[in-house]
Amino acid sequence: MSEYASADHAQEVTRDLSARQEESAQRVRQERIGAACLKRTRAFGKLILFGEHFVVYKAPALVGAVAAYTDCDVEFTGAPGIEVVDLRPAVPGYKVEKAAEGEEAVKIVLSHLGVDTEKRGAKITFGGSLTAVSGIGASAAQVVSLARALSAALPRTLSEEEVNAAGYEGEKGYHGTPSGVDNTAATYGGVLRFQRTDGAPRFAAKELAELVVGDVKAKKEADEAWFGSLLARYTALAAEGEAALDAGDMAALGRLLDENHALCQELTVSCKELDDLVVAARGAGAVGAKMSGTGRGGLMLALTPTAESQAAVAKALEKLAPQVWMTTFA
Repeated sequence: MSEYASADHAQEVTRDLSARQEESAQRVRQERIGAACLKRTRAFGKLILFGEHFVVYKAPALVGAVAAYTDCDVEFTGAPGIEVVDLRPAVPGYKVEKAAEGEEAVKIVLSHLGVDTEKRGAKITFGGSLTAVSGIGASAAQVVSLARALSAALPRTLSEEEVNAAGYEGEKGYHGTPSGVDNTAATYGGVLRFQRTDGAPRFAAKELAELVVGDVKAKKEADEAWFGSLLARYTALAAEGEAALDAGDMAALGRLLDENHALCQELTVSCKELDDLVVAARGAGAVGAKMSGTGRGGLMLALTPTAESQAAVAKALEKLAPQVWMTTFA
């Protein structure tokens, strides 16, 4: 089990009227469309266990898809154009900040799958349980769920590889040149080993037993030896983490998560708020904790082997973090 917490102080904890309205609209939508139909469009969020920023430079990453998801439904209309209704829960400001990128991402997925909205319009509604916040893979979950919904609406049977490819294209609307790890986790779920190559990325599902990108690039180019040393240490750490996952050794995995966080600190992508949350989680009983995602704000994760320890750690984090979510790997 794990939980994740937001370190962004600008995010308010209070729920406003629009959030309550969105929850009501989601319930009405489920009744109208049917939970079974929406379930087929689900795409998962993710937490990076090992690999912030290093994954861009073709080092392997270990990523866990979380159980929270985004779903989508598409209705084709007579009038041309695109109408997007976004009912996803989100931290305040996220949807406004990401609106232009999201619009571009939706257009890219539609175009990739051959949908011409000048000939027939589309009403696209997003919902689900995944809270949209930086670091959780919300954009990837959005575009992957759109690809699944289009498969049902066209109708056109898409393989998982085709859904993943459409998600990767959509991620370009948000990130320009995405690594591919977020859309892969959103598509396949589970815990994955992912690695970029000169060609197609390689990924493999892991069976569980009973990185502020531009600044990092500048630091790498300014001191290749320093970055090379960190990269070598990280590569060894990721291999140990994969072995701990394969063995179901949660104590070793927790220790390695702690070491990965220390590497992120050396890489200068952590911050005091994330460090404080990591320390609090460990003090409350987490076997390991680290920042997750780009860093300098955003999310951290804590590994908790039992429901009791998960509740204890969540209680400790709630004293510091604007928002805390308890989850399991999808």
